[in-house]
Amino acid sequence: MLLKADADGPAWDDAKISEAVGCRRQTVENVRQAFVLEGVEVTLVRKKREAGPTPKLLDGTAEAKLIAMRLGKPPVGFGRWTLRLLAGQLVELEIVESISPETVRQTLKKTA
Repeated sequence: MLLKADADGPAWDDAKISEAVGCRRQTVENVRQAFVLEGVEVTLVRKKREAGPTPKLLDGTAEAKLIAMRLGKPPVGFGRWTLRLLAGQLVELEIVESISPETVRQTLKKTA
């Protein structure tokens, strides 16, 4: 990518480089900017993450409880389970300290 952009070499523009390499034009711009500001070493070598991956909120047991809850009857006054209702029940039953409806959705989708 950088060799194609070299002014003393082919001197391709960002659009042509992105098409040839198979990436977005913004990626080419970011690489060129990193090269100018930080040098070749920083540009070519990825830095390691400072923090590891985020730990899972639900282990296998908690996932099983979520699925069982979803398959059971909803609380009185509700016609069906919603993601927000399931998340609230997980917290209320002290299965987890806190959880978002999106995490509930992803878990149910993964285990479906």
